[in-house]
Amino acid sequence: MKRVKLSFASDVEVKFCDRGRALQQVEELARRGTRFPIVVFGPEGCGKTAWLKQATELLSEHGYEVVYVDPLRRDFVVRTNVKELVERFAEAASEAIGVAQLKLATLAIDAVKWLVSRWRRGKVAILVDDAFQAIGLEKSAMYVKSLLSLVEYPPEGYERIVAIVATSEGFSRWEIGKHLWAKITPMWNMSRKGFEELYEKIPAPKPDFEEAWRLTGGNPRMLSQLYEAEWDVERVVEGLIKAKGLKDMVKKWRDCLEKVVEDPRQPVPRGLSQGTQRRANSEEPDSLRHVLKGGEVLDRRTASGERRGAGDRQGRGLAEPVA
Repeated sequence: MKRVKLSFASDVEVKFCDRGRALQQVEELARRGTRFPIVVFGPEGCGKTAWLKQATELLSEHGYEVVYVDPLRRDFVVRTNVKELVERFAEAASEAIGVAQLKLATLAIDAVKWLVSRWRRGKVAILVDDAFQAIGLEKSAMYVKSLLSLVEYPPEGYERIVAIVATSEGFSRWEIGKHLWAKITPMWNMSRKGFEELYEKIPAPKPDFEEAWRLTGGNPRMLSQLYEAEWDVERVVEGLIKAKGLKDMVKKWRDCLEKVVEDPRQPVPRGLSQGTQRRANSEEPDSLRHVLKGGEVLDRRTASGERRGAGDRQGRGLAEPVA
């Protein structure tokens, strides 16, 4: 399988690494298709986008016509010989900010319909990255329903369809989970072995591997941010605080935050959950940690490598079979 090249930093490109188990699951999906859309959620920066791009390559090698879109970044990959379709995506991506995102998210579904009905393609895959933020989180469930309708009631007969959506938004997971329209499965940070493989590809100077692992807990985006900041931890932390607007929240909820950090099982007050940009809901005990780490659900023991969960045992791919 060809490994895709990914931008790690402004001056560094790396080839896709790790996620062996997750890629095996994509191969299983390629053999039988998806009965329900697969919604993959996980910490921000854990590698969902990289995995989707590698999945695009893998599915193409299995004979699929593949449509990958990342509406937020106005990015797309269309693996098909239908020139008209490629041109439509290029036109949509060139639209003004706000318009382009909506058009790309909608066009992805329309493209699969056209590939099946107009061009009689038998095996089609649609991979969508962070579409829910582009279309509005309150519409996330309906977007998934549209994907399900595509699988259940296609415009024409087909051999197999693979539909995968990735999200970092706790709110969208909550909305989608109200219905039986998708199979929801987690993806965590990289395994220690896979993270070390990525670490070795980074130019020196750099801290030793144990320090990099301790600081990031296996999150590749955090590793990239530290590299860009020349390993200045305080600079990265300050950037996260500003980006997430955490100063006012910490002032208001300091006592509660200290209790939750000490014991993550503590219930999160409704007001705090509602005030964190809809990333969490008040009934999820891990929601505060999700927000504080920018979506990285990671406690201190995990960061130091002292405790490993299902993700570690399976190479930190998708923690459960996805279909």
